[in-house]
Amino acid sequence: MTSSATSSTGEAPHTPVRVLLCDDHAVVRAGLLALLSSAPGIEVIAEAGDGEEAVALAAALRPDVVLMDLQLGSGIDGIEATRRITAHAREHAKGGNTVGVSGARETPGTDNPAGATSAAHTPPAARPTKTAPAGTGPARSTSPAGTSPTSPTGPARSTSSAHPTVPIPHVLVLTTYDTDADITRAIDAGATGYLLKAERPEELFAAIRAAATGRSTLSGPVAHRVLAQMRSPRPTLTDRELDILGQLARGLSNREIARALFISEATVKTHLGRIYDKLSVDTRAGAVSVAKEQRLLP
Repeated sequence: MTSSATSSTGEAPHTPVRVLLCDDHAVVRAGLLALLSSAPGIEVIAEAGDGEEAVALAAALRPDVVLMDLQLGSGIDGIEATRRITAHAREHAKGGNTVGVSGARETPGTDNPAGATSAAHTPPAARPTKTAPAGTGPARSTSPAGTSPTSPTGPARSTSSAHPTVPIPHVLVLTTYDTDADITRAIDAGATGYLLKAERPEELFAAIRAAATGRSTLSGPVAHRVLAQMRSPRPTLTDRELDILGQLARGLSNREIARALFISEATVKTHLGRIYDKLSVDTRAGAVSVAKEQRLLP
């Protein structure tokens, strides 16, 4: 069961919510595509197999929602991809010039934003999916007036104040990971919602529609963790401290950590001192034990 900042009416908007899928497993993407194809008012416009591709497609196609996994194999992870997508959206909302990202392919049934590369000149890495279902109309209006058809009863789509008809992508995390570290990092990166893959299809559909309007949705266990953190704040570690803590958990020495993270041993020792202070421990084993106990490690 999910917890939403605002309850959904359950009604599908007249204009489909345009979704970009990002998951490094082709089988998972195929399953999500089949599932979302059955949902009224939701249209999958493209899919990405890694973080870099998701960032490029989000910039070029301007989906309403990016459904983002966290662990994406090699390259940037879902957290960094979320950070880049939301940062680009904030720049666009402020009226800054946006630059098309090479490698993003226009999907049939959608308009081609300024700078987006045409399908004829893009590599097969970008995987456009189906076009808008019959009777639902184009995914976004391309009329000279710049208006976008919406249902009077459906949820209103978030748009840029500088470009009112251009959707602002909202990232909805869909993952199997529910550690405090993952949840905190995703929210800090700008994710609108955080769902676990164990959710029922109806909950996923409702969360996607909520995310398209900028409303936050959390899975029940995730909402419980967030509330627990607010009631009993856990130590806040920086990204670098979390990196070093993760290397500690692998049993690496200071020298090995320095080599793995491309920093000096002195820097490693400095961060370890801060980690010990924040976790109220004085040994490496103690730091790892407390971190696991408080679910600070991914």
